[in-house]
Amino acid sequence: MRKIIKQREVIADPWRYAEESADAPAIIVSLTQWQAERDGLLASGRKLGVKIGPADKVEALAEDAGKLQLIALEFTGLGEGRGYSQAHILRRRYGFKGELRAMGKIQRDQLFCMARCGIDAYEMPEGTDLDVALTAFGDYSVAYQPGIDAGGVQLQQRTH
Repeated sequence: MRKIIKQREVIADPWRYAEESADAPAIIVSLTQWQAERDGLLASGRKLGVKIGPADKVEALAEDAGKLQLIALEFTGLGEGRGYSQAHILRRRYGFKGELRAMGKIQRDQLFCMARCGIDAYEMPEGTDLDVALTAFGDYSVAYQPGIDAGGVQLQQRTH
């Protein structure tokens, strides 16, 4: 069974991708499949998640954010940063409250910044030591920029 980091704990992943098991009670489909089979998937009574790639427009999920329990953001390489913006838009603009998962080619060093953007679950590449990856959240005790996770520090403005 696949293990993931969710809300800073290692857990067994209750979700399955459609290509792994089409009958799973909690299923993650591609954005293309969601758009083609939306009504049938909603009528199925299962927990639903959608995987979006870096080039996919999050606006395609604007009306459905409240109907989904999970959105998986695919990171295709270390230099791929669009998932950070997608996460921010989903949380702030569309009010997505479900699990926001980073998956693909992600590394331990990215987890702290991903959490700042609203990502709360991480499907690390196969072979990653998840206990070591968890230590990433303790690398920094202060964040100067505002973030979705409310971990930023408010700096007081100086007056002369």
